[in-house]
Amino acid sequence: MSSQRFFETVKRVFPTSHNSKSNQEIAHLISETLIKSGSKRLQISPSLLPNLNSHITRLVLSNAQVPVQSCLNFFKFLQTNPSLPPHKPDLQSHITLVCRLFKSRNFIEAKNLLNRLALDDEFRRPVSDLASLVAQDCGEPKIVVKLFDMLFRVYADNQRFNDGLEVFEFMKNNGFEIDERSCMVYLLALKKHNQAEPLFDFFRRMVDSGVRITVYSLTIVIDRMCKLGKVDEARELMNEMAGRGIKPNAYTYNTLIGAYINKLNFGGIKEMLSAMEKEGVAYSAATYTLLIEGLSSSGKIEEAEKVFDEMLKKGVEPDVHVYTSLISWNTRLGDMKRAFVLFDELTERGIVPNVHTYGALINGLCKAGQMEAAEIMLNEMQSKGIDLNRVIFNTLMDGYFKKGMIDEAYRLQVVTEKKGLQADVFAYNIMATGLCKLNRHEEAKSLLFMMVDKGVSPNTVSFTTLIDIYCKEGNFVEAKRLFRDMKNQGSAPNAVTYNALIDGYCKKGKMKEADKLRDEMKEKGLMPDVFTYTSLIHGECIFGKVDHALKLFAEMPVKGLVPNLVTYTAMISGLSKEGRSDEAFRLYDEMKEAGLTPDDTVYSSLVSSLHAVGS
Repeated sequence: MSSQRFFETVKRVFPTSHNSKSNQEIAHLISETLIKSGSKRLQISPSLLPNLNSHITRLVLSNAQVPVQSCLNFFKFLQTNPSLPPHKPDLQSHITLVCRLFKSRNFIEAKNLLNRLALDDEFRRPVSDLASLVAQDCGEPKIVVKLFDMLFRVYADNQRFNDGLEVFEFMKNNGFEIDERSCMVYLLALKKHNQAEPLFDFFRRMVDSGVRITVYSLTIVIDRMCKLGKVDEARELMNEMAGRGIKPNAYTYNTLIGAYINKLNFGGIKEMLSAMEKEGVAYSAATYTLLIEGLSSSGKIEEAEKVFDEMLKKGVEPDVHVYTSLISWNTRLGDMKRAFVLFDELTERGIVPNVHTYGALINGLCKAGQMEAAEIMLNEMQSKGIDLNRVIFNTLMDGYFKKGMIDEAYRLQVVTEKKGLQADVFAYNIMATGLCKLNRHEEAKSLLFMMVDKGVSPNTVSFTTLIDIYCKEGNFVEAKRLFRDMKNQGSAPNAVTYNALIDGYCKKGKMKEADKLRDEMKEKGLMPDVFTYTSLIHGECIFGKVDHALKLFAEMPVKGLVPNLVTYTAMISGLSKEGRSDEAFRLYDEMKEAGLTPDDTVYSSLVSSLHAVGS
């Protein structure tokens, strides 16, 4: 039906004396027009509908003779026409149309309308009011139940958790059958938005209300409990539900196993594994992955390998995650030979390595200083359509700088930036630290300044690197300014930051400033470490305060700190300069007993101590 013919019909519906026609008559004529219009979208002037009101709208929408699609078109026309604010569909009109849509099984449009109701505060009503409105339009009990079930899900999707709970209680109190799948939607929404206590409370309501509980709902709750560290409570809940006939599955057990691994509770792990065997729940690939990861992270790589062998013997097909975990831990332990054996085995099984698999191998090769081999792995990875990510980029940059391959590092940076992968603060820190180790301090400073110019925010490591450079240059004014700036910008100084300043002050003989910083460290909850004490001892010795240095040296074991080669060397050097050869040689013997190998500096100091005594 054309718009022109519709306009003509409207003129007949609304003659000059509008008020002479009743709401029923107007609704009847509009309904006839909609029936004849078919499913075409209506485009009419709002001025032609002066007598339209909510009652007429509901009469049209509830007319069973008007096709549902035509009702929907009419409804959307009223919604979207900006010149008809008084005639916007009210709450009852929404409910009327939702009921029609449910009856015609058009659930998508029904859900869209319910979403609108959930998001618009104008339509917020107690559930009892909504129920009264639904009762007027939906006579079929099954449709009423389905409508409230969908409304429950819609509230969950839109984080209207209190409204959703009200719907749940209404359904329960009125004897509606509650779909456990809808409860799962609600549970997952609570979990996603970190609503832990409401999650636990709702699950308990489900149990108390007699809702059919499945292992999937149970595992959602157990997973959240475990992530909050409530592992014992999670286990109690699992046992309680098992007593009610809800048996845990492999995913449930894996969730608890993972939590016990995080707590390094190997007794708990064994108990879960025993329970799985007792209940006839087979270990999944994920179970083995968790066990291998847990054992490897605890340094028990041999036991992890035994678990892997058991997995193969039992016919459980290892996936890329299992292999990647084993490869990763072998590379971390420096066993590249075993890592590549596993990689070859993986490919022989037809398993496709992912970016994490290649990343583990590249990381191991970089740590071993085998940068050419790392480049070969990178090229192979990219030939498989897997491009390097930020982690691998940073790993390669670290490897290049540790090997002094600065040009190769910058070349990689240029290539990756062309691909749209910009260096982050970690990459800049790697480069700056590498340059500092090569005594290229000016380049390191320029690089970090350029980083800030590019809009990359410095972190604690960036500030600490700059502070260390300024201290080595003797520029304490700039070092202290940066120290203040980093605190103002929310980057908390760490022990390394304090140590950089303390070491700088000590080398310049500014021992009062150094001691003051050590006290500040303690106040901030940062314990002075071996580097802190070594710097202070060195400073005291340089400027002839050897007895002060000896007090600090004696304090270290009390604090649980073990002097290293540099600490002994500084102390022996200080004693030697004072001609206190007996004490110097006593420390030399102690140093050797500790398994430390003296260097030329120590021997020179000891010889000089003998000359000092002789003179």
